[in-house]
Amino acid sequence: MANVIDDRIVRVGFEINGQLKTFERLWIEASGTKFANPNQNECQVRINNLSKEDRDYLITETSPFNKTKKPKRLVIEAGRVSTGVSRIFVGDITECSPSQPPDISLDIKAKTANFQKGNIVSTTAPAGSSLTEIAAVAADQLGVTLQMEAQNKNISNASYNGSQAKMVDALGETGGVNAYIDNDVLVVKDYNVPLKNVMRILDETTGMIGIPEITEEGIKVKMLYDNKTVCGGGVQIKSVLNPAANGTYVIYKLSFDICSRDTAFYLTAEGKRLNG
Repeated sequence: MANVIDDRIVRVGFEINGQLKTFERLWIEASGTKFANPNQNECQVRINNLSKEDRDYLITETSPFNKTKKPKRLVIEAGRVSTGVSRIFVGDITECSPSQPPDISLDIKAKTANFQKGNIVSTTAPAGSSLTEIAAVAADQLGVTLQMEAQNKNISNASYNGSQAKMVDALGETGGVNAYIDNDVLVVKDYNVPLKNVMRILDETTGMIGIPEITEEGIKVKMLYDNKTVCGGGVQIKSVLNPAANGTYVIYKLSFDICSRDTAFYLTAEGKRLNG
């Protein structure tokens, strides 16, 4: 019986003025880095063969001269036919420019929560508010959903005044927790504890590429793309060639390099050893 090819799926969506327009069956390259800390996630995309109408619209709407007070969001989804797709990046477009002819492409750059950097907010929580309550207020202000996995506690005299985007930093410091935005979710968890039910078992038969590297923080490992590995999740390494790297790690940095029609379809995870 012949092997069935499990085709990959790469989608790019542009949300402008509340409307999402999605492109799939084009040449799409996307790469970026995501962090399980308050650093902004970053992404670069090149998309070919858009119609002139679509190119002109995107270039115009994302121009720095466009004073529309609404974010222009970039949404990237990837996966395979057999497993479906998941969102790998959601952020605000910071640059959009055409390439030189004859192959006219669009080069796009985006960052997570970039639009909120210019918004100033002031909030004060009632005395004795719980960490969950304070996190819920932050998520609402940021326009994201809350994934609360940290141990709850009461916080006295919690207040914040400053950039809306920096609320994530303040939340982490106030609660003594690991707080960050992944796509359109505010994740709040305890330090060096993986997200619940998110553990990738990684060896030569399950998508590991090359030999895992031991770093100052723990591990760096390259793998085939899958739609379950996430920042803050766990990865269990089982390496024959570098057994010193074997163990369980919490992913604090996750890079992606994907393409709809070329070789690249990879993740690179950096993790800290669990309880290390």
